[in-house]
Amino acid sequence: MAAATNVMDVSESTFEREVVQASRQKPVVVDFWAPWCGPCRMLGPVLEKLAKEANGAWTLVKVNTDENQGLAMRYGIQGIPAVKAFRDGKVAAEFVGALPEPQVRQFIQKLGPAQAESAADAAAGLLAAHRWAEAEAAYRRAMSGEQGAGVALGLAKALIAQGKGSDAELVLDAVNEDAGAAGADRLRIAARWLVTSTQSSDDLDPSSTDALFLRTGQVAAKGDVQGALEGLIAVLRRDKRYRGGETQKIMLAYFDILSDSDPLTREYRNKLASVLF
Repeated sequence: MAAATNVMDVSESTFEREVVQASRQKPVVVDFWAPWCGPCRMLGPVLEKLAKEANGAWTLVKVNTDENQGLAMRYGIQGIPAVKAFRDGKVAAEFVGALPEPQVRQFIQKLGPAQAESAADAAAGLLAAHRWAEAEAAYRRAMSGEQGAGVALGLAKALIAQGKGSDAELVLDAVNEDAGAAGADRLRIAARWLVTSTQSSDDLDPSSTDALFLRTGQVAAKGDVQGALEGLIAVLRRDKRYRGGETQKIMLAYFDILSDSDPLTREYRNKLASVLF
C-alpha cells in the first residue's frame, strides 16, 4: 500500500524505528492486515480516513502479516484485521475485527489528546505568532471535534485579525455557551466595526474624526492589526470619549486577540493609558 502523510507501510526491519521509537513522540496505530482479508479491506480505508483527519496527531502504520510473519508472531496476531495502538513504546490499546467507524473513532480518541484538541493547541500557537490564516485553518480543523466555545472564539480572533468581519460575526453568533458569552461580546464589537467600515467615506469631511475612524476600519479590514491600533489611538487622541467608548472597546478586543503578553498589546495598552489618563 502506497505511503501517504501519516500513513506508512513497515516491515520487520523498520518496525522498531517507525513504531516503537516513534510512539514515544506521538501515538502510532498499527493495522495488521493481509491482501486476501475481506474485513481488512473494509477497516483499512476507515483508519486511513481518520489518520488523514488527524493531520499528524497520530500515525497509522500498516503491517502485511503475510510478509511479516515474525511481527505477527511477536505480537500474538491470531486473527486479522488486528489493530494495536502504541504509546511510549508499548501497546496501549487494541482491538480485533472490522469495527464500524464510530467505534474506531472512540478507540483513537482514547489514545491521548483528541485530534481536535491537538488542532486547537496548534491553532493557539499560530495565533500567538500572528500567523492568522494558518490559525484560522487550524481552528476550523478543531471545530470538527466536540470542542467548546474556546475554539470558536479562537477562530473569531483569527478572522478579525485578517479583517474578515462578516465571517467572524457568523462564528460569534453561534457561541451559545455561558463560558464564551463574555468573550464573544468583547470580540463582536470589533467584527461589527470591520463590517461597517466597508462603507464609503466620500460624504465625510476627510479631516473629521468620523472619517479617520472609518479609514482606520478599512486599514483593519486589510489585516493590518498594528495599523488598526495606531489609527484607533489617533482617534482617541482627538476624542477619548468618541462614540461613547466604542473605540476603546475595539482596542480591547484587539488586545484580546493578541494576548496580554504580546509586544503590540503592551505597547498600545501603554499608549491607551496615556491618552485616557
